[in-house]
Amino acid sequence: MAFIKALLPVALMSAVLILGTASEGMADMTEDEVRQGFEEHAAAAQFYRWYQVYERPEGGIGNALDILSDDVSVTSSLGTANGRDEYAARVSQLPDTWHNAHHVKSTAFTRDADGALMLNAEITYQNTGMLPDNAVRQAELSYAISFERSESGVLPLLSSVAIAPNGDAIENGDAAFEDAYAANRMLSLVHYWLALIEDPARDPEPVREILADTFSLNFSSGAITDFEGFKDWLAGPGSQVAASTHVVENFSARHVEGQTYALSVDFDWTGITPDGTVLVAKTRHNWTAVNDVTERFARIKTVDVEVLESFRPRGN
Repeated sequence: MAFIKALLPVALMSAVLILGTASEGMADMTEDEVRQGFEEHAAAAQFYRWYQVYERPEGGIGNALDILSDDVSVTSSLGTANGRDEYAARVSQLPDTWHNAHHVKSTAFTRDADGALMLNAEITYQNTGMLPDNAVRQAELSYAISFERSESGVLPLLSSVAIAPNGDAIENGDAAFEDAYAANRMLSLVHYWLALIEDPARDPEPVREILADTFSLNFSSGAITDFEGFKDWLAGPGSQVAASTHVVENFSARHVEGQTYALSVDFDWTGITPDGTVLVAKTRHNWTAVNDVTERFARIKTVDVEVLESFRPRGN
């Protein structure tokens, strides 16, 4: 038990999130699923970035192209765009009077025979501006996305995107338009954070991109307020498990004011110690983030942690 107690700060300090439902699958999660969790988080970070050019086009096309392979194939009701240039041309034709929202309802990762990640997602798409009088147009869509590894970091690239409707769109119905940017932008941030801190490479440098100029990570062992402190944590407490991953519950995000956003999330943590012991814990995280829409990701300003279920061996 002494070793488990020594690892307690790891579970409390891992500000992380994964797609799915926390109560499902944690007890049966395999060692491979735990060890590969950071790759799915990296892919999820890219998936949520996909929507940003549609929901906040002022962020620029550059961040949208950054997530795509050179020879990406994007298929939708508009036809197929092959390569980044064709895709950029398609996006540039979207009217600037439109407002779009993409509410992600479910996601599921799988792997092909070569181990490459694939993602299937179901979303509710909303638009104003397409119909007269700002009436809301709403459609249920399915996404099938394939990823390929990138040579420039942990984030994979989208190599193919297929979007298909699920039934007919509802035009001028009773639904109210609900902006989805805060949720998608903040989900992208937390997934990228997770991918970086769980990556076996334990490289702190990419994390600079997602930390505000001044920040406070208020963990159980004390606040981390500078990058040197974060590096020490990642090399010390953050590295005391051989692998870990997380599942989200009760995620919410909102715009506070100006460039400030807030999110709250409960997550279940599963980790594997060097001797093979499987550990679990559950915590609640409250974050604030600063968001420059032109940057690849928002930046973490503060993290506060509450323990919901104590750190323990799985099954206890």
